[in-house]
Amino acid sequence: MGSKQQAVATWESLFRAQVRVMRQLAAEFPLHGLSLNEYDVLFNLSLQPNRAARLRDLNELVFLSQPSVSRLIDRLVDRGIVTKEPDPCDGRGTIVRMTEAGFDLYRTVAIEHMNTIAAVVGNRLDDDELKQLKQLTDRLDGRRPPIG
Repeated sequence: MGSKQQAVATWESLFRAQVRVMRQLAAEFPLHGLSLNEYDVLFNLSLQPNRAARLRDLNELVFLSQPSVSRLIDRLVDRGIVTKEPDPCDGRGTIVRMTEAGFDLYRTVAIEHMNTIAAVVGNRLDDDELKQLKQLTDRLDGRRPPIG
């Protein structure tokens, strides 16, 4: 295990780098009429079976408060990007589903966003460094067991 001082210094460096990169990535939005937060919702829906998720589960996946997500979803519904349906397993719940038009828009924005990510992150680290960084951040995220 690392020392407390090294852990804090590493966290501060990781946090500063994350903020700097996120600011650069956020600068490209709105992109094709999508805000970064709307893109985040569509990104998370794209990973779900049938591009659909319960609203309460979606709230867990994005970095917005529950009321903000609900308002954002309502705006996406108004634009035909997602639909809201009653949850067949829980009458109190709501299923949010990406429409075909929403998926087409998401895919267009995702390709451009990936190019920006590659330029911002890929131009600063080589493939071995990117792989190592991913392994380390996956461990921090709890997706891989700690070593030792």
